[in-house]
Amino acid sequence: MAENTHQINPDRWVDDYSDYLFNYAIVRVNDREIAKDLISETFLAGLRSKKYFKGEATERTWLISILKRKIIDHYRKINSKKGQAEVKINYTDEDQEGEWLEEKVADNFEQSAEDNLVNNELGAAIYDCLDKINPKHAKIFKMKTIDNFDTEVICNEFGITPSNLWVIIHRARTALAECMEEKWLK
Repeated sequence: MAENTHQINPDRWVDDYSDYLFNYAIVRVNDREIAKDLISETFLAGLRSKKYFKGEATERTWLISILKRKIIDHYRKINSKKGQAEVKINYTDEDQEGEWLEEKVADNFEQSAEDNLVNNELGAAIYDCLDKINPKHAKIFKMKTIDNFDTEVICNEFGITPSNLWVIIHRARTALAECMEEKWLK
């Protein structure tokens, strides 16, 4: 087997990608500790498979693809405990967007027009709630969690520190959750 000529730098992963990976994971698992564990597993898997890095994507995209699989494995594990074997994740990253469907086992459940309507209504309710919270918090929240901007870019644009950014993200999530509870769960 020929030596891999594409270079990656695992020594820089934590500094260069941990914020981005954390942001990516937290919106998909909604649990800080699980997100941190998934990122640790991602870095470990990346170290184990670095010889297979082909350089066809950026290092960040390659790590995100590993993280996606870790998230799927996480939900597969949870769902297998519930007797389900289908994991569906919507994703958007710098190269692509879509749905990731893994291990569909014979299941009579198929998404109906009513389910699509509910998903569309939920999306509209989320954006409606984003319009009702602090505008600065909403903009920062959208940039970080929806548009996947790097922490540094957002901090520079708003003149805030990374710590301030995470406080604002937390406040936006809390306000969004309260609004959604009023609008969606009643």
